[in-house]
Amino acid sequence: MLRSLKFRFTLVAVFLLISCVYCLPNFVEIKGSLKKYLPTDKINLGLDLKGGIHLLLEMDTEKLLNSVMDRKVETLKDSMIRHGVRFLSLGRKETEITVSLRPEHKDRLFTLVMNEFPDLKFVNQKEKIDEIEVTFVLPENHFLDIKENATLQALEIIRNRIDQFGVVEPVITKEGEDRILIQLPGVKDPQRALDVIGKTAMLEFKLVDEENMKTYTGGPPPEGSEVLPMRVKSRETGVETKVPILLKKQTVLTGEFLTDASVKIGGELGSEPYVALEFNSEGARIFERITAENVGRRLAIILDNVVYSAPVIKERISGGKASITGAFTMDEAKDLAIVLRAGALPAPVKVVQNITIGPTLGQDSIRRGVRASILGALLVVGFMVFYYRGSGVIANIALLLNMIYLFGAFTALKATLTLPGIAGIILTIGMGVDTNVLIFERIREELRLGKTPRAAIESGYEKAWVTIFDSHVTTLITTFILFIFGTGPIRGFAVTLSIGIIINLFTAVFGSKAIFDWIIMKYKPRSLSI
Repeated sequence: MLRSLKFRFTLVAVFLLISCVYCLPNFVEIKGSLKKYLPTDKINLGLDLKGGIHLLLEMDTEKLLNSVMDRKVETLKDSMIRHGVRFLSLGRKETEITVSLRPEHKDRLFTLVMNEFPDLKFVNQKEKIDEIEVTFVLPENHFLDIKENATLQALEIIRNRIDQFGVVEPVITKEGEDRILIQLPGVKDPQRALDVIGKTAMLEFKLVDEENMKTYTGGPPPEGSEVLPMRVKSRETGVETKVPILLKKQTVLTGEFLTDASVKIGGELGSEPYVALEFNSEGARIFERITAENVGRRLAIILDNVVYSAPVIKERISGGKASITGAFTMDEAKDLAIVLRAGALPAPVKVVQNITIGPTLGQDSIRRGVRASILGALLVVGFMVFYYRGSGVIANIALLLNMIYLFGAFTALKATLTLPGIAGIILTIGMGVDTNVLIFERIREELRLGKTPRAAIESGYEKAWVTIFDSHVTTLITTFILFIFGTGPIRGFAVTLSIGIIINLFTAVFGSKAIFDWIIMKYKPRSLSI
Protein backbone atom coordinates (compact mmCIF):
# COMPACT_ATOMS: atom_id res chain seq x y z
CA MET A 1 0.00 0.00 0.00
CA LEU A 2 2.76 2.44 1.01
CA ARG A 3 4.83 1.62 -2.09
CA SER A 4 1.78 2.02 -4.33
CA LEU A 5 0.97 5.40 -2.72
CA LYS A 6 4.55 6.65 -3.16
CA PHE A 7 4.43 5.67 -6.84
CA ARG A 8 1.07 7.42 -7.40
CA PHE A 9 2.09 10.63 -5.60
CA THR A 10 5.41 10.65 -7.48
CA LEU A 11 3.54 10.33 -10.80
CA VAL A 12 1.15 13.16 -9.88
CA ALA A 13 4.08 15.35 -8.72
CA VAL A 14 6.13 14.73 -11.89
CA PHE A 15 3.21 15.69 -14.15
CA LEU A 16 2.54 18.72 -11.94
CA LEU A 17 6.16 19.87 -12.19
CA ILE A 18 6.26 19.43 -15.98
CA SER A 19 2.94 21.29 -16.38
CA CYS A 20 4.12 24.17 -14.17
CA VAL A 21 7.33 24.48 -16.19
CA TYR A 22 5.38 24.67 -19.47
CA CYS A 23 2.83 27.12 -17.94
CA LEU A 24 5.60 29.44 -16.67
CA PRO A 25 6.12 31.51 -19.90
CA ASN A 26 2.43 32.48 -19.78
CA PHE A 27 3.04 34.40 -16.54
CA VAL A 28 6.77 35.27 -16.50
CA GLU A 29 9.08 36.23 -19.36
CA ILE A 30 11.95 33.74 -19.62
CA LYS A 31 15.19 35.68 -20.06
CA GLY A 32 18.91 35.13 -20.51
CA SER A 33 20.52 31.74 -20.07
CA LEU A 34 17.25 30.24 -18.72
CA LYS A 35 16.01 30.12 -22.33
CA LYS A 36 18.36 27.17 -22.90
CA TYR A 37 16.70 25.08 -20.19
CA LEU A 38 13.07 26.27 -19.99
CA PRO A 39 10.32 26.42 -22.64
CA THR A 40 9.58 29.96 -23.85
CA ASP A 41 6.39 29.50 -25.92
CA LYS A 42 3.13 30.92 -24.61
CA ILE A 43 -0.36 29.60 -25.33
CA ASN A 44 -1.35 30.61 -28.87
CA LEU A 45 -4.53 32.66 -28.97
CA GLY A 46 -6.99 32.21 -31.83
CA LEU A 47 -8.43 34.86 -34.15
CA ASP A 48 -11.42 35.52 -31.86
CA LEU A 49 -9.14 36.25 -28.88
CA LYS A 50 -6.04 37.78 -30.42
CA GLY A 51 -7.58 39.70 -33.34
CA GLY A 52 -6.38 39.38 -36.94
CA ILE A 53 -7.91 38.95 -40.36
CA HIS A 54 -10.54 36.63 -41.84
CA LEU A 55 -10.41 36.26 -45.62
CA LEU A 56 -12.53 34.37 -48.12
CA LEU A 57 -10.81 34.12 -51.51
CA GLU A 58 -12.34 32.93 -54.77
CA MET A 59 -10.46 31.58 -57.76
CA ASP A 60 -11.00 33.55 -60.98
CA THR A 61 -12.24 30.57 -63.02
CA GLU A 62 -12.68 32.58 -66.22
CA LYS A 63 -9.00 33.53 -66.27
CA LEU A 64 -8.08 29.97 -65.30
CA LEU A 65 -10.05 28.66 -68.29
CA ASN A 66 -8.42 31.19 -70.63
CA SER A 67 -4.98 30.33 -69.30
CA VAL A 68 -5.56 26.57 -69.69
CA MET A 69 -6.95 26.92 -73.23
CA ASP A 70 -4.15 29.31 -74.32
CA ARG A 71 -1.53 26.80 -73.15
CA LYS A 72 -3.44 24.00 -74.90
CA VAL A 73 -3.45 25.93 -78.20
CA GLU A 74 0.28 26.70 -77.92
CA THR A 75 1.11 23.07 -77.13
CA LEU A 76 -1.04 21.80 -80.02
CA LYS A 77 0.69 24.26 -82.35
CA ASP A 78 4.15 23.06 -81.29
CA SER A 79 3.10 19.42 -81.64
CA MET A 80 1.69 19.92 -85.14
CA ILE A 81 4.90 21.65 -86.26
CA ARG A 82 7.02 18.91 -84.64
CA HIS A 83 5.04 16.08 -86.30
CA GLY A 84 4.81 17.76 -89.70
CA VAL A 85 1.03 18.40 -89.62
CA ARG A 86 0.79 21.41 -91.90
CA PHE A 87 -2.11 23.68 -90.92
CA LEU A 88 -3.53 26.86 -92.43
CA SER A 89 -4.84 28.46 -89.24
CA LEU A 90 -5.32 27.68 -85.58
CA GLY A 91 -7.67 29.52 -83.23
CA ARG A 92 -9.91 29.11 -80.22
CA LYS A 93 -13.22 30.39 -78.92
CA GLU A 94 -13.84 29.73 -75.19
CA THR A 95 -13.33 25.95 -74.84
CA GLU A 96 -13.32 25.20 -78.61
CA ILE A 97 -10.13 24.87 -80.68
CA THR A 98 -10.47 25.08 -84.46
CA VAL A 99 -7.78 23.90 -86.91
CA SER A 100 -7.93 24.62 -90.67
CA LEU A 101 -5.78 22.36 -92.85
CA ARG A 102 -5.56 20.52 -96.16
CA PRO A 103 -7.72 17.35 -96.33
CA GLU A 104 -4.63 15.12 -96.76
CA HIS A 105 -3.37 16.16 -93.27
CA LYS A 106 -6.65 15.39 -91.49
CA ASP A 107 -5.79 11.80 -90.49
CA ARG A 108 -2.39 12.85 -89.10
CA LEU A 109 -4.10 15.58 -87.04
CA PHE A 110 -6.61 13.11 -85.54
CA THR A 111 -3.82 10.63 -84.73
CA LEU A 112 -1.82 13.40 -83.05
CA VAL A 113 -4.80 14.62 -80.96
CA MET A 114 -5.73 11.05 -79.96
CA ASN A 115 -2.16 10.27 -78.80
CA GLU A 116 -1.11 13.55 -77.19
CA PHE A 117 -4.37 15.37 -76.33
CA PRO A 118 -6.83 12.71 -75.11
CA ASP A 119 -8.70 15.35 -73.11
CA LEU A 120 -9.81 17.12 -76.35
CA LYS A 121 -13.05 15.83 -77.87
CA PHE A 122 -13.88 16.08 -81.58
CA VAL A 123 -17.21 17.95 -82.11
CA ASN A 124 -17.46 19.27 -85.65
CA GLN A 125 -15.96 19.30 -89.13
CA LYS A 126 -16.59 21.75 -92.01
CA GLU A 127 -15.43 20.90 -95.51
CA LYS A 128 -14.59 23.61 -98.06
CA ILE A 129 -13.19 23.46 -101.60
CA ASP A 130 -9.57 22.68 -100.76
CA GLU A 131 -9.44 22.80 -96.99
CA ILE A 132 -11.14 21.33 -93.98
CA GLU A 133 -11.98 22.96 -90.62
CA VAL A 134 -11.92 20.66 -87.60
CA THR A 135 -13.17 21.68 -84.15
CA PHE A 136 -12.23 20.09 -80.82
CA VAL A 137 -13.61 20.99 -77.41
CA LEU A 138 -12.42 20.59 -73.83
CA PRO A 139 -15.32 18.75 -72.05
CA GLU A 140 -16.88 20.50 -69.05
CA ASN A 141 -16.17 17.62 -66.63
CA HIS A 142 -12.47 17.86 -67.55
CA PHE A 143 -12.47 21.59 -66.77
CA LEU A 144 -14.15 20.86 -63.41
CA ASP A 145 -11.22 18.55 -62.60
CA ILE A 146 -8.78 21.29 -63.63
CA LYS A 147 -10.63 23.79 -61.38
CA GLU A 148 -10.56 21.35 -58.44
CA ASN A 149 -6.84 20.69 -58.88
CA ALA A 150 -6.09 24.40 -59.31
CA THR A 151 -7.91 25.23 -56.05
CA LEU A 152 -5.95 22.54 -54.17
CA GLN A 153 -2.69 23.80 -55.72
CA ALA A 154 -3.57 27.38 -54.72
CA LEU A 155 -4.30 26.16 -51.19
CA GLU A 156 -0.81 24.67 -50.88
CA ILE A 157 0.90 27.72 -52.40
CA ILE A 158 -0.98 30.11 -50.08
CA ARG A 159 -0.11 27.87 -47.10
CA ASN A 160 3.60 28.03 -48.08
CA ARG A 161 3.45 31.81 -48.42
CA ILE A 162 1.76 32.23 -45.04
CA ASP A 163 4.24 29.84 -43.37
CA GLN A 164 7.11 31.96 -44.69
CA PHE A 165 5.22 35.13 -43.67
CA GLY A 166 5.55 33.89 -40.07
CA VAL A 167 1.90 33.62 -38.91
CA VAL A 168 1.40 31.18 -36.00
CA GLU A 169 -1.50 28.69 -36.23
CA PRO A 170 -3.25 30.03 -39.35
CA VAL A 171 -6.49 28.42 -40.56
CA ILE A 172 -6.38 27.69 -44.31
CA THR A 173 -9.13 25.47 -45.71
CA LYS A 174 -10.99 24.86 -48.96
CA GLU A 175 -14.59 26.03 -48.96
CA GLY A 176 -16.91 24.93 -51.74
CA GLU A 177 -15.54 24.26 -55.25
CA ASP A 178 -13.29 27.26 -55.80
CA ARG A 179 -13.04 29.20 -52.53
CA ILE A 180 -10.37 29.30 -49.83
CA LEU A 181 -10.98 30.37 -46.24
CA ILE A 182 -8.03 31.99 -44.42
CA GLN A 183 -7.83 33.16 -40.81
CA LEU A 184 -4.61 34.81 -39.64
CA PRO A 185 -4.51 35.47 -35.86
CA GLY A 186 -2.33 38.36 -34.72
CA VAL A 187 -1.72 39.90 -38.16
CA LYS A 188 -1.49 43.67 -37.65
CA ASP A 189 -1.03 44.72 -41.27
CA PRO A 190 -3.94 43.19 -43.25
CA GLN A 191 -3.00 44.91 -46.54
CA ARG A 192 0.54 43.50 -46.49
CA ALA A 193 -0.84 40.00 -45.81
CA LEU A 194 -3.34 40.43 -48.66
CA ASP A 195 -0.56 41.49 -51.03
CA VAL A 196 1.48 38.39 -50.19
CA ILE A 197 -1.47 35.98 -50.40
CA GLY A 198 -3.21 37.37 -53.47
CA LYS A 199 -0.22 37.98 -55.73
CA THR A 200 -0.23 35.57 -58.66
CA ALA A 201 3.57 35.76 -58.95
CA MET A 202 3.84 34.94 -62.66
CA LEU A 203 7.50 35.72 -63.39
CA GLU A 204 8.57 36.37 -66.99
CA PHE A 205 11.64 37.74 -68.77
CA LYS A 206 11.11 39.66 -72.03
CA LEU A 207 13.41 41.78 -74.19
CA VAL A 208 12.74 45.49 -74.50
CA ASP A 209 11.77 46.44 -78.08
CA GLU A 210 14.73 48.81 -78.56
CA GLU A 211 14.17 49.15 -82.35
CA ASN A 212 10.69 50.67 -82.02
CA MET A 213 11.10 52.26 -78.57
CA LYS A 214 12.56 55.53 -79.89
CA THR A 215 9.84 56.11 -82.47
CA TYR A 216 6.90 54.75 -80.47
CA THR A 217 4.67 57.61 -79.26
CA GLY A 218 1.65 55.70 -77.95
CA GLY A 219 -1.35 53.96 -79.50
CA PRO A 220 -1.38 50.32 -80.67
CA PRO A 221 2.07 48.67 -80.35
CA PRO A 222 3.90 47.34 -83.44
CA GLU A 223 3.24 43.73 -84.44
CA GLY A 224 5.08 41.30 -82.15
CA SER A 225 5.37 43.87 -79.35
CA GLU A 226 3.27 44.90 -76.39
CA VAL A 227 3.12 47.73 -73.87
CA LEU A 228 3.32 46.98 -70.15
CA PRO A 229 3.51 49.33 -67.14
CA MET A 230 6.94 49.69 -65.56
CA ARG A 231 7.21 50.32 -61.81
CA VAL A 232 9.28 53.41 -60.98
CA LYS A 233 9.79 54.32 -57.33
CA SER A 234 11.39 57.50 -56.07
CA ARG A 235 14.17 56.79 -53.55
CA GLU A 236 13.70 60.20 -51.96
CA THR A 237 9.91 60.29 -51.52
CA GLY A 238 9.03 56.60 -51.81
CA VAL A 239 6.24 57.51 -54.28
CA GLU A 240 5.58 54.79 -56.83
CA THR A 241 4.50 55.56 -60.41
CA LYS A 242 4.08 53.41 -63.51
CA VAL A 243 5.37 54.38 -66.94
CA PRO A 244 4.67 52.44 -70.18
CA ILE A 245 7.49 50.43 -71.75
CA LEU A 246 7.51 48.66 -75.12
CA LEU A 247 8.51 44.99 -74.95
CA LYS A 248 8.86 42.08 -77.34
CA LYS A 249 5.77 39.87 -76.91
CA GLN A 250 7.77 36.64 -76.78
CA THR A 251 8.62 35.41 -73.27
CA VAL A 252 12.25 34.27 -73.28
CA LEU A 253 12.30 32.78 -69.76
CA THR A 254 9.65 32.10 -67.09
CA GLY A 255 9.58 31.53 -63.34
CA GLU A 256 9.02 27.77 -63.75
CA PHE A 257 12.82 27.34 -63.80
CA LEU A 258 13.27 29.29 -60.54
CA THR A 259 14.77 27.35 -57.61
CA ASP A 260 15.31 30.10 -55.03
CA ALA A 261 14.63 33.77 -54.31
CA SER A 262 16.26 35.60 -51.41
CA VAL A 263 16.76 39.15 -50.14
CA LYS A 264 20.25 40.62 -50.44
CA ILE A 265 21.69 44.01 -49.68
CA GLY A 266 23.47 45.92 -52.43
CA GLY A 267 21.72 47.27 -55.48
CA GLU A 268 22.61 50.45 -57.31
CA LEU A 269 23.33 52.43 -54.12
CA GLY A 270 25.19 49.56 -52.47
CA SER A 271 22.94 49.56 -49.39
CA GLU A 272 19.42 48.84 -50.55
CA PRO A 273 17.60 45.49 -50.51
CA TYR A 274 17.05 43.57 -53.74
CA VAL A 275 15.78 40.08 -54.62
CA ALA A 276 18.39 37.59 -55.84
CA LEU A 277 17.10 34.81 -58.15
CA GLU A 278 18.59 31.39 -58.85
CA PHE A 279 17.55 29.10 -61.71
CA ASN A 280 17.90 25.35 -62.15
CA SER A 281 20.37 23.94 -64.68
CA GLU A 282 17.94 24.21 -67.62
CA GLY A 283 16.98 27.78 -66.64
CA ALA A 284 20.65 28.67 -66.24
CA ARG A 285 21.39 27.41 -69.77
CA ILE A 286 18.50 29.42 -71.24
CA PHE A 287 19.53 32.55 -69.27
CA GLU A 288 23.14 32.24 -70.41
CA ARG A 289 22.07 31.89 -74.05
CA ILE A 290 19.72 34.88 -73.85
CA THR A 291 22.34 37.14 -72.25
CA ALA A 292 25.01 36.02 -74.72
CA GLU A 293 22.80 36.78 -77.73
CA ASN A 294 21.57 40.16 -76.45
CA VAL A 295 24.57 41.99 -74.97
CA GLY A 296 23.85 45.74 -74.89
CA ARG A 297 20.06 45.30 -74.91
CA ARG A 298 17.67 45.61 -71.96
CA LEU A 299 15.99 42.56 -70.44
CA ALA A 300 12.71 43.27 -68.61
CA ILE A 301 11.84 41.32 -65.46
CA ILE A 302 8.03 41.10 -65.23
CA LEU A 303 5.90 39.99 -62.31
CA ASP A 304 2.15 39.74 -62.86
CA ASN A 305 2.33 41.91 -65.99
CA VAL A 306 4.22 44.70 -64.22
CA VAL A 307 7.85 45.41 -65.19
CA TYR A 308 9.94 45.60 -62.01
CA SER A 309 13.27 46.34 -63.67
CA ALA A 310 14.81 46.36 -67.13
CA PRO A 311 18.60 46.31 -66.73
CA VAL A 312 21.03 46.47 -69.66
CA ILE A 313 22.79 43.16 -70.37
CA LYS A 314 26.51 44.02 -70.13
CA GLU A 315 27.89 40.53 -70.71
CA ARG A 316 27.05 36.84 -70.94
CA ILE A 317 25.75 35.72 -67.52
CA SER A 318 26.45 32.12 -66.60
CA GLY A 319 25.60 30.31 -63.36
CA GLY A 320 21.84 30.98 -63.52
CA LYS A 321 21.73 34.01 -61.23
CA ALA A 322 19.71 37.20 -61.73
CA SER A 323 18.32 39.96 -59.53
CA ILE A 324 15.27 42.21 -59.26
CA THR A 325 16.01 45.74 -58.13
CA GLY A 326 13.66 48.69 -57.77
CA ALA A 327 14.17 50.84 -54.65
CA PHE A 328 12.44 48.23 -52.47
CA THR A 329 11.94 48.61 -48.74
CA MET A 330 13.10 45.59 -46.72
CA ASP A 331 9.47 44.41 -46.23
CA GLU A 332 8.70 44.76 -49.95
CA ALA A 333 11.81 42.76 -50.90
CA LYS A 334 10.97 40.05 -48.33
CA ASP A 335 7.36 39.76 -49.55
CA LEU A 336 8.49 39.56 -53.17
CA ALA A 337 10.99 36.80 -52.30
CA ILE A 338 8.25 34.89 -50.40
CA VAL A 339 5.78 34.82 -53.30
CA LEU A 340 8.51 33.88 -55.79
CA ARG A 341 9.81 31.04 -53.59
CA ALA A 342 6.30 29.66 -52.96
CA GLY A 343 5.52 29.63 -56.69
CA ALA A 344 2.82 31.18 -58.82
CA LEU A 345 -0.89 30.72 -58.22
CA PRO A 346 -2.55 28.78 -61.08
CA ALA A 347 -5.00 31.70 -61.53
CA PRO A 348 -5.67 35.07 -59.88
CA VAL A 349 -7.80 35.06 -56.73
CA LYS A 350 -10.25 37.77 -55.66
CA VAL A 351 -11.23 38.68 -52.12
CA VAL A 352 -14.90 37.83 -51.49
CA GLN A 353 -14.87 38.57 -47.76
CA ASN A 354 -12.34 40.57 -45.74
CA ILE A 355 -13.01 41.03 -42.02
CA THR A 356 -10.43 42.56 -39.73
CA ILE A 357 -10.91 41.75 -36.06
CA GLY A 358 -9.29 44.36 -33.88
CA PRO A 359 -7.26 43.49 -30.76
CA THR A 360 -9.79 45.44 -28.65
CA LEU A 361 -12.51 42.95 -29.51
CA GLY A 362 -10.05 40.14 -28.77
CA GLN A 363 -9.13 41.57 -25.34
CA ASP A 364 -12.83 42.00 -24.53
CA SER A 365 -13.44 38.36 -25.47
CA ILE A 366 -10.55 37.22 -23.26
CA ARG A 367 -11.85 39.26 -20.28
CA ARG A 368 -15.37 37.89 -20.64
CA GLY A 369 -14.10 34.32 -21.09
CA VAL A 370 -11.80 34.53 -18.06
CA ARG A 371 -14.56 36.08 -15.92
CA ALA A 372 -17.01 33.34 -16.91
CA SER A 373 -14.40 30.64 -16.17
CA ILE A 374 -13.48 32.10 -12.76
CA LEU A 375 -17.13 32.59 -11.77
CA GLY A 376 -18.03 29.05 -12.85
CA ALA A 377 -15.00 27.59 -11.03
CA LEU A 378 -15.78 29.52 -7.79
CA LEU A 379 -19.42 28.39 -7.79
CA VAL A 380 -18.38 24.77 -8.36
CA VAL A 381 -15.66 24.89 -5.69
CA GLY A 382 -18.07 26.44 -3.18
CA PHE A 383 -20.79 23.91 -3.94
CA MET A 384 -18.45 20.91 -3.56
CA VAL A 385 -17.18 22.11 -0.15
CA PHE A 386 -20.72 22.96 1.02
CA TYR A 387 -22.28 19.67 -0.11
CA TYR A 388 -19.44 17.14 0.36
CA ARG A 389 -17.41 18.94 3.08
CA GLY A 390 -13.94 17.33 3.49
CA SER A 391 -14.36 15.12 0.41
CA GLY A 392 -15.36 18.24 -1.53
CA VAL A 393 -11.93 19.72 -0.73
CA ILE A 394 -10.28 16.61 -2.25
CA ALA A 395 -12.46 17.01 -5.37
CA ASN A 396 -11.36 20.67 -5.62
CA ILE A 397 -7.67 19.66 -5.38
CA ALA A 398 -8.27 17.21 -8.24
CA LEU A 399 -9.97 20.01 -10.21
CA LEU A 400 -7.02 22.37 -9.63
CA LEU A 401 -4.61 19.67 -10.83
CA ASN A 402 -6.84 19.20 -13.87
CA MET A 403 -6.56 22.89 -14.81
CA ILE A 404 -2.78 23.05 -14.32
CA TYR A 405 -2.26 19.88 -16.39
CA LEU A 406 -4.61 21.19 -19.09
CA PHE A 407 -2.82 24.53 -19.53
CA GLY A 408 0.57 22.78 -19.38
CA ALA A 409 -0.52 20.36 -22.13
CA PHE A 410 -1.96 23.23 -24.17
CA THR A 411 1.31 25.14 -24.07
CA ALA A 412 3.47 22.07 -24.71
CA LEU A 413 1.38 20.98 -27.73
CA LYS A 414 1.33 24.56 -29.09
CA ALA A 415 -2.46 24.32 -29.41
CA THR A 416 -4.50 27.45 -30.13
CA LEU A 417 -6.93 28.73 -27.52
CA THR A 418 -10.16 30.16 -28.92
CA LEU A 419 -13.52 31.17 -27.41
CA PRO A 420 -14.93 27.69 -28.21
CA GLY A 421 -11.75 26.37 -26.54
CA ILE A 422 -12.64 28.27 -23.37
CA ALA A 423 -16.12 26.69 -23.61
CA GLY A 424 -14.34 23.32 -23.80
CA ILE A 425 -12.39 24.14 -20.62
CA ILE A 426 -15.60 25.05 -18.76
CA LEU A 427 -17.20 21.81 -19.99
CA THR A 428 -14.11 19.94 -18.74
CA ILE A 429 -14.61 21.51 -15.29
CA GLY A 430 -18.21 20.33 -15.37
CA MET A 431 -17.21 16.78 -16.30
CA GLY A 432 -14.56 16.74 -13.55
CA VAL A 433 -17.16 17.73 -10.97
CA ASP A 434 -19.64 15.22 -12.37
CA THR A 435 -17.05 12.45 -12.04
CA ASN A 436 -16.46 13.25 -8.36
CA VAL A 437 -20.21 13.48 -7.67
CA LEU A 438 -20.68 9.99 -9.16
CA ILE A 439 -17.88 8.58 -6.98
CA PHE A 440 -19.00 10.34 -3.78
CA GLU A 441 -22.62 9.25 -4.16
CA ARG A 442 -21.49 5.61 -4.52
CA ILE A 443 -19.31 5.98 -1.41
CA ARG A 444 -22.28 7.42 0.51
CA GLU A 445 -24.41 4.43 -0.51
CA GLU A 446 -21.71 2.04 0.70
CA LEU A 447 -21.42 3.93 4.04
CA ARG A 448 -25.20 3.67 4.52
CA LEU A 449 -24.86 -0.11 4.16
CA GLY A 450 -22.56 0.00 7.19
CA LYS A 451 -19.20 -0.50 5.48
CA THR A 452 -15.99 0.98 6.91
CA PRO A 453 -14.59 4.16 5.25
CA ARG A 454 -11.82 2.17 3.57
CA ALA A 455 -14.21 -0.49 2.19
CA ALA A 456 -16.75 2.20 1.15
CA ILE A 457 -14.04 4.13 -0.79
CA GLU A 458 -12.78 0.99 -2.57
CA SER A 459 -16.28 -0.13 -3.44
CA GLY A 460 -17.45 3.38 -4.41
CA TYR A 461 -14.57 3.93 -6.86
CA GLU A 462 -15.00 0.43 -8.31
CA LYS A 463 -18.74 0.81 -8.95
CA ALA A 464 -18.50 4.34 -10.34
CA TRP A 465 -15.59 3.48 -12.67
CA VAL A 466 -17.69 1.77 -15.37
CA THR A 467 -20.08 4.72 -15.68
CA ILE A 468 -17.24 7.27 -15.65
CA PHE A 469 -15.23 5.38 -18.26
CA ASP A 470 -18.28 4.94 -20.48
CA SER A 471 -19.23 8.66 -20.41
CA HIS A 472 -15.64 9.80 -21.03
CA VAL A 473 -15.07 7.41 -23.94
CA THR A 474 -18.34 8.37 -25.68
CA THR A 475 -17.49 12.08 -25.28
CA LEU A 476 -13.99 11.39 -26.61
CA ILE A 477 -15.46 9.69 -29.71
CA THR A 478 -17.68 12.74 -30.26
CA THR A 479 -14.72 15.12 -30.03
CA PHE A 480 -12.78 12.90 -32.48
CA ILE A 481 -15.62 13.20 -35.02
CA LEU A 482 -15.77 16.98 -34.46
CA PHE A 483 -12.01 17.21 -35.06
CA ILE A 484 -12.14 15.16 -38.28
CA PHE A 485 -15.10 16.93 -39.89
CA GLY A 486 -14.95 20.35 -38.20
CA THR A 487 -12.83 23.36 -39.11
CA GLY A 488 -11.29 26.30 -37.25
CA PRO A 489 -13.01 27.02 -33.90
CA ILE A 490 -14.86 23.67 -33.89
CA ARG A 491 -11.54 21.86 -34.09
CA GLY A 492 -10.21 24.07 -31.29
CA PHE A 493 -13.19 23.09 -29.14
CA ALA A 494 -12.64 19.38 -29.95
CA VAL A 495 -8.91 19.55 -29.10
CA THR A 496 -9.54 21.35 -25.78
CA LEU A 497 -12.28 18.99 -24.72
CA SER A 498 -10.42 15.79 -25.70
CA ILE A 499 -7.25 16.85 -23.82
CA GLY A 500 -9.42 17.86 -20.83
CA ILE A 501 -11.27 14.52 -20.78
CA ILE A 502 -8.08 12.44 -20.80
CA ILE A 503 -6.58 14.58 -18.01
CA ASN A 504 -9.86 14.44 -16.09
CA LEU A 505 -9.78 10.64 -16.02
CA PHE A 506 -6.32 10.83 -14.47
CA THR A 507 -6.97 13.53 -11.86
CA ALA A 508 -10.57 12.77 -10.83
CA VAL A 509 -10.07 9.02 -10.48
CA PHE A 510 -6.34 8.33 -10.05
CA GLY A 511 -5.40 11.56 -8.22
CA SER A 512 -8.36 11.84 -5.81
CA LYS A 513 -8.17 8.10 -4.96
CA ALA A 514 -4.50 8.54 -4.00
CA ILE A 515 -5.45 11.35 -1.56
CA PHE A 516 -8.25 9.22 -0.02
CA ASP A 517 -5.87 6.25 0.38
CA TRP A 518 -3.26 8.48 2.03
CA ILE A 519 -5.84 9.81 4.55
CA ILE A 520 -7.08 6.28 5.34
CA MET A 521 -3.53 4.96 5.82
CA LYS A 522 -2.25 7.89 7.90
CA TYR A 523 -5.27 8.82 10.08
CA LYS A 524 -7.39 5.63 9.98
CA PRO A 525 -10.68 7.59 10.40
CA ARG A 526 -13.82 5.85 11.70
CA SER A 527 -16.04 8.08 9.55
CA LEU A 528 -15.71 10.08 6.35
CA SER A 529 -16.48 13.76 5.88
CA ILE A 530 -18.70 13.31 2.84
